[in-house]
Amino acid sequence: MFRNPNVLTASLWLLAAVTRADSPITVPTHSHTNRLAREKSPYLLQHQHNPVDWFAWGDEAFAKARKENKPIFLSIGYSTCHWCHVMERESFENQATADYLNAHFVSIKVDREERPDVDKIYMTAVQAMTGQGGWPLNCFLTPELKPFFCGTYFPPEAKYGRGSFMQVLQQIAKVWEERHGEVLESAQKLQETLDHYTSQSPTNMVLSPALLTNAAVMFKQEFDHENGGFGGAPKFPRPSQPLFLLRYGTRFHDEEAVKMVLQTCDKMAAGGMYDQLGGGFARYSVDAKWLVPHFEKMLYDNAQLVNLYLDAYLISGDSNNFSLSHPMGEGRGEGSHSPAHYAAIVRDIIHYIQRDMTHSGGGFYSAEDADSEGKEGKFYCWTKEELEKLLTHEEFKVTIHYFGITKEGNFLDHSDPHPLPNQNVLSIVHPKLTAEEQTLLASAKTKMFDVRSKRVRPHLDDKILASWNGLMLGAIARAYAVLGNETYRTSAEKNLAFIESKLWDAKTKTLYHRWRDGERDTVQLLDAYAYLLSGVLDLYEATLDPKHLEFAIALADSMLAKFQDPKDGGFYESPAGAQDLILRVKEDYDGAEPSGNSIATIALLKLAAITERKEFKTAAEKTIQHFASRLHELPQAVPHLLLALDFSLEEPKRAVIIGDDNKSLLHAIHSVYQPNKVVLSNQGPVEEFAKTLPTKDAPMVYLCTGTACQPPTKDLEKLKAMVRQK
Repeated sequence: MFRNPNVLTASLWLLAAVTRADSPITVPTHSHTNRLAREKSPYLLQHQHNPVDWFAWGDEAFAKARKENKPIFLSIGYSTCHWCHVMERESFENQATADYLNAHFVSIKVDREERPDVDKIYMTAVQAMTGQGGWPLNCFLTPELKPFFCGTYFPPEAKYGRGSFMQVLQQIAKVWEERHGEVLESAQKLQETLDHYTSQSPTNMVLSPALLTNAAVMFKQEFDHENGGFGGAPKFPRPSQPLFLLRYGTRFHDEEAVKMVLQTCDKMAAGGMYDQLGGGFARYSVDAKWLVPHFEKMLYDNAQLVNLYLDAYLISGDSNNFSLSHPMGEGRGEGSHSPAHYAAIVRDIIHYIQRDMTHSGGGFYSAEDADSEGKEGKFYCWTKEELEKLLTHEEFKVTIHYFGITKEGNFLDHSDPHPLPNQNVLSIVHPKLTAEEQTLLASAKTKMFDVRSKRVRPHLDDKILASWNGLMLGAIARAYAVLGNETYRTSAEKNLAFIESKLWDAKTKTLYHRWRDGERDTVQLLDAYAYLLSGVLDLYEATLDPKHLEFAIALADSMLAKFQDPKDGGFYESPAGAQDLILRVKEDYDGAEPSGNSIATIALLKLAAITERKEFKTAAEKTIQHFASRLHELPQAVPHLLLALDFSLEEPKRAVIIGDDNKSLLHAIHSVYQPNKVVLSNQGPVEEFAKTLPTKDAPMVYLCTGTACQPPTKDLEKLKAMVRQK
């Protein structure tokens, strides 16, 4: 988040105007036809019955604003966003508010998950004006799409020194009418600030391991020694940060860094943010203890957490890494620093995705809502009275002790004027159980899951995004490689086939972003190409199927052609020539989702090592160099790019597998924590050196660095030791 003082000065008069509580203005009633019924986005369809005369983002709305010289009211959110639902209920379903919007504005709804490029521009604007952001994101734009006033959630009534949403609308309309020139001038100044902020110049800064050390020191200072995680409430998993600390810890033999990550994994899995009955993680915890979640579940979070828990599994299970028998802190959940427990979490997440989040054709859905029947957490929470009626006396005693169930409950939805009483989020409070108690708990959890399954489920956002599917594809492919479950390979292969058939145009080598209800969109985004490229590479390394490598190369070639800045380095979020964007941005922030630049950089470095295509390595290295000052000055913003930097600082190990019938060899290679390696065969479009290696006595593995290889082996334990070597 940032706040630009020049922007604040330029818009100070407007900010003061819209936060005054002036007398109400009488508005005319206006009939409307809501155009969002034509759309495919679940978020837009949620608003199709609002009395607001919504437009989708596009030429129809822009032309109307220009023709009538009206400001645009842009509202951005997503279908599982709790506070988006609150603002809809309070304001967008209110007839008087809708009438005023319809009379004075052109109102546009955007699904941030379908158009992260649009969201990025206006989120940057609200951060420039207020120093913070979030969703719902509400911006007022000129007909030329330049923002001049932005905020997030606006309340229906004036409170805390802030005007109500209606008062904001009234003041904006008044200022637009009476001080039009000043509004346009303010919008132009903000545009110039955004241009400056989003344009980064490459530097000649030396890239060295010192950047990794500097970042780790900063991350460790933010560690919550009591609860795990980094920073305070609200607390997000943000897997890029612990993933980096695991790499750093193993590279520099920093046991403390590794233990911080494992404690975080333990705490998250024991908390209410983890679905103790059905698997999968919620988006974040509203408190510092991981207890009370914001209940929506996102595909991108769970994909990244599969990778984090796989890494935790590998590191904690390898006695050659660290002595991890003395975990930090007390009172974590069951299985502290236990490889079996981390593997169980991975399996539960994937089971949740396969059970609840997978299209019959193999695509992965986007998210599940926090709310059901209009109440946040209603699907997930329990009262003590409910459990007493459902369970046997013995099961009940164990369950309330284990989960810390109380009559009063531990969750109250403060955003709801009529919250449900006595609700308990399930979290592990007393993990130590006897064998008999574990049997009783298992029986109780089965009963609870069965009853919960009959409740009204939260809304499912069933759009299928190439970007997020790429993340989960890669995660499940890695889980197959590490844990050996054949259903994971089947799931990953089926997912890729779905994406190729629905969102990839092989003739033009074009990847589209969203498919839903039989239709794909026309949007192209860096995130889609980069995330899918990464996932396909993971699948190739797990299977060595040459067709996956061929597809990865096609994706990389197209990504470079459409998004790369060959002069200064880095990748733009959108292709050149987009008429609906006022900026062409290079996103570098690794937040809840890693940036397309970070993911693309790691994928290209790996692909270069596998294929020896120099243009892939050059593009990756120029990207790291482009963001070098960010890596040095604010590593907290780019933890995933630090993974790429770590990979780039030394020649990666190449495990070349010769011959078929190689599953045991593949599994042995992937069962060791060694992130700076690639796995390839001697078949298909791989580097030429691999094709020259002798094939006698196959199957076997050559472990190579540059043009030097160790003697080939098929001894699994010897192979693991070779891969493990730093």
